[in-house]
Amino acid sequence: MSKHRNILVNAADINIFNSAKAYKQQLLTLINEAKQRIYITALYLQDDQAGQDILHALYKAKQNNPDLAVHVFVDFHRAQRGLIGEAEQLGNRALYLALAEQYQHNINIYGVAVKRKELFGVLHLKGMVFDDQVFYTGASINDVYCQQTQRYRLDRYYQINSAELADSFCDYLSDTFIYSGLAPLLNQANIPNKNQQKRNIIGFKSLLRKAFYPVLKNNTSILSTKNKIAIKPLIGYGRRNNKLNRNVRRLVQNSETELLMFTPYFNLPPVLARDVVKALKRGVKITLVIGDKTANDFFIKDDNAFSTIGIVPYLYEMLLRRFVKRWQHFIDQNLLTIRLWKDNDNSFHLKGIIADQRYHLLTGSNLNPRAWSLDLENGLLLDDAEKLLMPQVEDEIQQILQHTKKIGHFDDIESVNRYPEKPKKLLKKIQITQIDRLLKRFL
Repeated sequence: MSKHRNILVNAADINIFNSAKAYKQQLLTLINEAKQRIYITALYLQDDQAGQDILHALYKAKQNNPDLAVHVFVDFHRAQRGLIGEAEQLGNRALYLALAEQYQHNINIYGVAVKRKELFGVLHLKGMVFDDQVFYTGASINDVYCQQTQRYRLDRYYQINSAELADSFCDYLSDTFIYSGLAPLLNQANIPNKNQQKRNIIGFKSLLRKAFYPVLKNNTSILSTKNKIAIKPLIGYGRRNNKLNRNVRRLVQNSETELLMFTPYFNLPPVLARDVVKALKRGVKITLVIGDKTANDFFIKDDNAFSTIGIVPYLYEMLLRRFVKRWQHFIDQNLLTIRLWKDNDNSFHLKGIIADQRYHLLTGSNLNPRAWSLDLENGLLLDDAEKLLMPQVEDEIQQILQHTKKIGHFDDIESVNRYPEKPKKLLKKIQITQIDRLLKRFL
């Protein structure tokens, strides 16, 4: 096995979906059609209608085919608490335990704890495997990601038919989380106590630093193969020797004509921000598509109901305004384009990079300091030398951009003085105490 070779696929084996509703429908279709294996990785699988629908579908598939391997991996901490702002509760694990009692043949739901506390890092791996299909999206599984009602959280959704890529994903998950014995089953009664979990996390840290997506050694190089798309699966963990971060920087550094970057929360790591500015100075046209503060999942519309967590979207907007103000001359030169996404009260969760219409980075990474050094991240880097994917990608881009507005000047972005009273007071307090430097590391 190798960690440096590409996996080759035909363009016809890649399909792009463009809506949250299509995401849920395709998820159910893939579950129902799976014959041998299902591996699902998400930050969380929530105890709401959409989460219950998916879990029941997984259990029914297992009952119909007891030999079907069903493994679900979620963050250990997120699975055992409610949503931010809710009362203390058992969290999604209550649903996992309840369903385990209802069905004869059980599935495996693993809780992966990357760090001792959620604040310092979570399982942020993405990608699901159904037999030989890899369904890659930054979305988790709940009502808003699946548009169970009217509201939705938009993401990117790529299905890739490749036995080799599917094997690579499954081998990584099996070796790292199952065979290591470091990820407890959350749908069983007994889970490790604090001391046991502490030892597990120490073991995880050592393992995660060395783990990678294995690829068969006899894979043919893209240099000798035409009409193919080369895919490189990447792991990102920690500040040092982070393959995902390194490839993100290379994409920006090696860009020649244009870059399109998606991030829901604008807070670029300083080194990446410098790479972006250097690319602009080279004459590369860069478009940043960012969620409006009202499209952030932490945005609180009602000033009377405002709480401290509601400051997060304002912090991101403040950072964006600073960036635009500093580099306004690139906007004036038509080199830098900023587009803010907003569609009523829906939210924006897109990540990734498209460079020179050839390289496509699919990732769950938010391209921020937290993703850069704290969370366990991954991504797929697609090299499409002949631009075979662009017809589908252009359609994806147009559907995203239809809900964006172009920022022509930094004054088009609200300043702190124009914010509602509660976030304005809190932001000014944060700025005075310089806590924003600390917050930027964890956001």
